[in-house]
Amino acid sequence: DRLKRLGLKQAPSGTAVIAGSEGSRSLLLEAQALVSKTSYPNPRRVVNGWDYNRLLQLLAVLEQKVGLSLSGYDVYVNIVGGLEFSDPSGDLGIAAAVATSLLDRSLDPGLVLIGEVGLTGELRPVASLNQRLKEAQKLGFRKAIVPKGNLPLEVNVDQIEVAGVEFLKEALSLVMPGINVGEKVGSPTSTY
Repeated sequence: DRLKRLGLKQAPSGTAVIAGSEGSRSLLLEAQALVSKTSYPNPRRVVNGWDYNRLLQLLAVLEQKVGLSLSGYDVYVNIVGGLEFSDPSGDLGIAAAVATSLLDRSLDPGLVLIGEVGLTGELRPVASLNQRLKEAQKLGFRKAIVPKGNLPLEVNVDQIEVAGVEFLKEALSLVMPGINVGEKVGSPTSTY
């Protein structure tokens, strides 16, 4: 549905497609994030369909390892469709949704993001990657960013371009060209 609606246009900022598995099935879901300046002394963190503590960890990694300044912003995250999704392979997509919302950037609508993010900012390999990529290819996705540790692939997915990356910072630089994620961005003095 997402690809039909958007066609070749860019996806809205704050959205990303994640791929997880429920038993033997692969699920592709849209993750949405909204990042806005807070009017509270302590910024709000609200999550629907995703693990709250996992979001807090991702925000800390985005702040410390990537350089996104999120401490002055409320962060809202939603998994579209009302599903409860707890697979760590969604970390990369959630992080990208938060980053694109903060920076008001958009992702390619034909991109799927798969990867668990460690506390050091590394992308950790995920189980059943081949199955997830085959499902993404079947649904019309043309690009995927995955953990480098999952490569080489065991199956042929010739209709989808797969990029393996080691760190979250590298993945965000690939999906948002022109953003230097090494410097503090998102702060009130930032030019982005």
